[in-house]
Amino acid sequence: MTEPAPIRGLWCATLTPLGRDGGVDHARLAALVRELLAKGVDGIVPFGTTGEGPSFSVAERCEGLEALLATGIAPDRLLAATGCTALSDTVALTRHALKTGCPRCLILPPFFWKNLTDEAVFRYYSMLIDTVGDTHLRIYLYHIPQLSAVSIRPEVVARLAAAYPGIIAGVKDSGGDFEHTAGLLKRVPQLSILLGHESHLPRLMRAGGAGTICGIANLFPDLIAALLKPDVPPDDETRVRMFLDIVLRYPFVPAFKAIRAAQTGDPAWLAPRPPLLPLAADEQTTLLAALHSAGFGIVPERSQ
Repeated sequence: MTEPAPIRGLWCATLTPLGRDGGVDHARLAALVRELLAKGVDGIVPFGTTGEGPSFSVAERCEGLEALLATGIAPDRLLAATGCTALSDTVALTRHALKTGCPRCLILPPFFWKNLTDEAVFRYYSMLIDTVGDTHLRIYLYHIPQLSAVSIRPEVVARLAAAYPGIIAGVKDSGGDFEHTAGLLKRVPQLSILLGHESHLPRLMRAGGAGTICGIANLFPDLIAALLKPDVPPDDETRVRMFLDIVLRYPFVPAFKAIRAAQTGDPAWLAPRPPLLPLAADEQTTLLAALHSAGFGIVPERSQ
């Protein structure tokens, strides 16, 4: 296994298409990944938040990663999302990723028990690393407290990075609080600090950050790529904020899937995994019409 380079640039947390049986549609997922890579996306994160990862079993996530690799997607273009509520499941997914040649793993903290202390978060990741026991592992810590209800504070990241140099490779900061991001940049400048909150990207890049792992890249990769350039046009920053203002009026995964269905003319994209529900017909119409009016090139008609 070759030494993986630190993640930089534009990485996409991919949507997960479903078949009629409710399982992962591996062919559609592979087609989306190839499309995104052809459009200049640097890498892919399957089964992250946008991909509804916690709604899929360990077996389904293993099969999904294997199916992508079987289509010829290079391991170095993949970051496996392996975080689960149970430590044993996280260990199993992480070991599977390593076995398939994907040493980079995006790992949530355990997200059922709330109000975890910094010590509990540190010990969880420490136990994970020690149990996996593979020096090839490269962990990207996943801070998304609005969903996980567990923060990974800069002090904890710094402690982990000191205890496991090389293995702790970066952080995906999706908290939407740039003060937290700035703390990471200050405490662990040697790590790849990546954002999931797209509207903060120009600020991150000016401060020396590494890039993004984000969901909007499923739909408008060129728009997000522009935010990583040193001379970001103000109009691009405005358009991202406008997009988020429209989409976040709805549950974001069903909304993203409705947009993907409209872009492709493929209604199979509409279905999320339970417990999420697809947007109602009137919600789809209103969402697509708002995006059309805002100049996003989305047809205003509801996908059939």
